[in-house]
Amino acid sequence: MKEKIQVTDYANLLTRALPKGILLNTNGDKFNSMVIGWGHIGTLWGKPTFHVYVRQGRYTKGQLDKTQEFSISAPLEGTDPLINKICGWQSGFQIDKVKEAGLELEEAETIQTPGIRQYPLTLECRILYSQDQDLSRIPESIRSRMYPGDVDGTYPMANRDFHTMYVGEIVDAYIIR
Repeated sequence: MKEKIQVTDYANLLTRALPKGILLNTNGDKFNSMVIGWGHIGTLWGKPTFHVYVRQGRYTKGQLDKTQEFSISAPLEGTDPLINKICGWQSGFQIDKVKEAGLELEEAETIQTPGIRQYPLTLECRILYSQDQDLSRIPESIRSRMYPGDVDGTYPMANRDFHTMYVGEIVDAYIIR
């Protein structure tokens, strides 16, 4: 069962959960979930939106570019260490995260990308806009720390790959019960 929600009622929960890791889900060639710690919820062009940032070398980027949609799954309480480890450190290029992390998928209401039962707060989003970062406009103190030139692009945390920002219109929001 899904309980429809007003997303603004859960903005603080989402904002507090982000630094601990929430899940960005895609469903192009296969379902994939990636832990994200950057993002924001708000309003753009009169629409409720969720913004995500994905590095160039990630499996997720190709999926987003192909499908133009994503779902966000956030825990109502604490995160699951196994899910965060698999979805945060492993690549969808190499493994099936549904199988490896034991993800229980919940069919989407409005888009084609499912949510995850273990992280029941779900936002379904359609991409309105995307923009590659211009590294020359990022302060050097941040650029040198977040985009070091000497770290392989496949490393899951800080590496030299820059991000693409995706602005998703929130087209549905609910809690999986």
